[in-house]
Amino acid sequence: MRRAGSGLATLLRLVAGKRREEPSGRPPSGSGKAPSGGGFRPDVEGLRAVAVACVLLYHAGIPLAGGGYVGVDVFFVISGYLITGLLLRELEKTGTVSLARFYSRRAKRLLPLTVVVLAFVVVLSWLLFDPIRMDETSFGVVAAGLYVMNWLLAVEAADYFAAGLQASPVQHFWTLAVEEQFYLIWPALLLVVR
Repeated sequence: MRRAGSGLATLLRLVAGKRREEPSGRPPSGSGKAPSGGGFRPDVEGLRAVAVACVLLYHAGIPLAGGGYVGVDVFFVISGYLITGLLLRELEKTGTVSLARFYSRRAKRLLPLTVVVLAFVVVLSWLLFDPIRMDETSFGVVAAGLYVMNWLLAVEAADYFAAGLQASPVQHFWTLAVEEQFYLIWPALLLVVR
C-alpha cells in the first residue's frame, strides 16, 4: 500500500511540475530544464488546438480526418493535466484546495456562454421545430444545462424507439458533461490522497 501511495504522489508531483530534490537540495542530475511552474504553456495549448481542429475536420467530413474524433480524448487528457496542475500547485502552496473557489471559477468560465448557447438553441428550436421535436430538444437543453447530457444520450440510445430520432442540437454538450462530472470528483480525490 505504501508503494502505491508513493507512486501516486510521484505522479501527482510530475503533473504539478515538481521534481524531487537530491539531498544536496539540487534537482536530480540530468533532469534538464526546470518546469515553468504553471505558467502559460504554448506547447500544451497548441496540442489542445490541434485536438479541436481534428474534431472539427472529422465533423466536416474531411476524408483524411476519419479518426479526428480521437481529438476529444486528447482534449480530455490535456484539460485534466492542466486542471490537475492548478489544483496541485494550490494544494502545495496552501495545504488544501478550496473546492468553493474551484467550482466558482469553473462556473464563471462556463455558465455565461452555456446560457447564451442554450437560450439561442431554445429560440431557434421554438421557431423551426414542430411541438414534438421541441419537447425532445427541451429535454436536451435541460440535460445540457445540468451537465448530464451524456446520461440522457445513454438512456436514449438504450431505448429501442429512440433509434429513429433526429440528433439533438445540443448533443455535443456530452463532452462538457463528462468533463464537469470528472471535476466533481477529482479535486476531492486529490485532497484525500495528498
